[in-house]
Amino acid sequence: MQELRKTVCNRDCPDACGIVATVEDGRVVRLAGDPSHPITRGFLCYRTSRFLETQYSPARLTTPLLRKGGELAPVSWDEALDAAAAQLLKIRGESGPAAIFHYRSGGSLGMLAGITDAFFARFGPVTVKRGDICSGAGDAAQLTDFGEEDSHDLADLRNARHILLWGKNVFTSSPHTLPVLREAKARGAELVLIDPVHHRTASLCGAFYQPRPGGDFALAMAVARVLFDEGWIDPSAAGYCDHLGAFRALAARRSVAAWCEDADVPASAAADLARRLADRPAAILVGWGMGRRTSGGAIVRALDALSAVSGNLGVPGGGVSFYFKRRGAFDLSPFEGQRPAPRTVCEPLFGPEVLRMSDPPIRAVWVTAGNPVAMLPESETVAEALRTRELVVVVDAFLTDTARLAHLVLPTTTLLEADDLLGAYGHHYLGVARPVVPPPDGVKSDLEIMQELARRVGLAGALDGSARAWKRRIAEPRLAPFGVTLEDLERGPVRNPLAAEVLFADRKFPTPSGRVNLITEAPEERGDPEAGEFPLLLMALSTDKSQSSQWARPPEGPAVVTVHPDAAGGLPDGGVCRLESRVGAMVVRLRHDPAQRRDVALVPKGGHLRDGRCANALIRARTTDIGEGGALYEERVRLAPLDPPRAAP
Repeated sequence: MQELRKTVCNRDCPDACGIVATVEDGRVVRLAGDPSHPITRGFLCYRTSRFLETQYSPARLTTPLLRKGGELAPVSWDEALDAAAAQLLKIRGESGPAAIFHYRSGGSLGMLAGITDAFFARFGPVTVKRGDICSGAGDAAQLTDFGEEDSHDLADLRNARHILLWGKNVFTSSPHTLPVLREAKARGAELVLIDPVHHRTASLCGAFYQPRPGGDFALAMAVARVLFDEGWIDPSAAGYCDHLGAFRALAARRSVAAWCEDADVPASAAADLARRLADRPAAILVGWGMGRRTSGGAIVRALDALSAVSGNLGVPGGGVSFYFKRRGAFDLSPFEGQRPAPRTVCEPLFGPEVLRMSDPPIRAVWVTAGNPVAMLPESETVAEALRTRELVVVVDAFLTDTARLAHLVLPTTTLLEADDLLGAYGHHYLGVARPVVPPPDGVKSDLEIMQELARRVGLAGALDGSARAWKRRIAEPRLAPFGVTLEDLERGPVRNPLAAEVLFADRKFPTPSGRVNLITEAPEERGDPEAGEFPLLLMALSTDKSQSSQWARPPEGPAVVTVHPDAAGGLPDGGVCRLESRVGAMVVRLRHDPAQRRDVALVPKGGHLRDGRCANALIRARTTDIGEGGALYEERVRLAPLDPPRAAP
């Protein structure tokens, strides 16, 4: 007999899709979207709709693995947790808790993933990460400018006259924004895409501008110059913006033509974008890749300023959206410790910093909800950092690139077995993830793992409580005053009552002055001495085939690199060649695309190092201007024949 059971996807995606699972004889036989979800409306992406292949993969781990004699061997949970507890206690006793590094990433966005934070805050506090590999620059930019990082209600896009998709590929990264954009378009909104990469989103837009990679700041300044020159600034902007004069002076440093030449777009592009912003209301949707440059924070701050001075903040159909405040409805204080961490590791600099740290050195690394070898720059350096530690524990459902280097691997639950609370960073709806099937024998949730470990290290009782009790503990302190209980969330998605329909409608901002903090300085201009030898900028882009390094179906053969035919150096479309940087190389299959710029090389994000498909093995560990994000799009590469021609005898 078949039964329908609902849950919410917890993977690192903005949409947190509602899922309906068809269960028969204790096994999920079909996945579909939940038609009652207000945002995801019955549609699942390619990645999640094919998740059953992952759920029931023969490669899934169902028993702990402990390294013995150099090899990972199956052991019981008692042996695994006893070994982990003994080593953690030994290292803490000899070197102090700073010698232990707890790394938690976004492999699960469930709120209860914070239980590992709670454990290590109480066991130590230990060394933790700082910065954010994906969004650090954009997060810091919006907090600097507005004192808050959130967005208008997603449905408010229907009120826009113009929507600027600035570096945002909604088809791949925000598929459930698409219906709202189409509805806005049907109501008369005009859409425009600004992106150095040509992608499917261009088909949705009436105009498409393709600046050079990193040219977004210059283009934004050209737009600002037009706004000021034409008198299209909001007359009341001086009342809610600090540094308006300094921002105007920044835009006036160059002519519109000079700014646009720097951005490698025609001057008409700046005039068109300025006209759209002046024809209010206009919304700017900022892509997350925008911040993955050394000047990423300045770029996002420039877009914030455009929205502010043009009068598009605090009005229906306006705003500048980088992120939705997914944690804002929840009280996460139970996961915090009473003392700050003794030190931190910058996430984009994971490999170099772990190798460099001393007094004490990092002796143990605990990895939760992450695959840093594949997903952080300088993959080989990250691998070396892990390979040379005394203890590496990885909690995962599969033997990832990172797990293969561990001394201990602990198998955990998948999204279909999760028991958790979810917010979303692409809309304001909250949801509950419930196990549609129990985990296989031998698999434990993060909560169960940390509770059992806590009892072994003298923290008995510190993390006690069922998953449901923990959900109530973090949900109701902020939601109950608005009449929202855990039971309400369990009945179906609930819009976060703390989130405004229109952000900053009162034009009051939680900055020190209560006003928008406009950017006043341009990012540092840097030469590009490697451009001659390495003429292409590498961009590892999200693909609909994977969620970070979790692939719906494991790809075969070399990774595909897409370039303009003129940038191929005579190498044929479909041919196999080498993609080389200063720090690494990999074999790739070449794809020609005349719609792309001649200065970019595009590869899929999330390839595995062991398969030779990991773009991060080619990328140096560098940070953004603010927020300690990863400057992932700054690496120069070149194409080379697979077998260099031999010199004549």
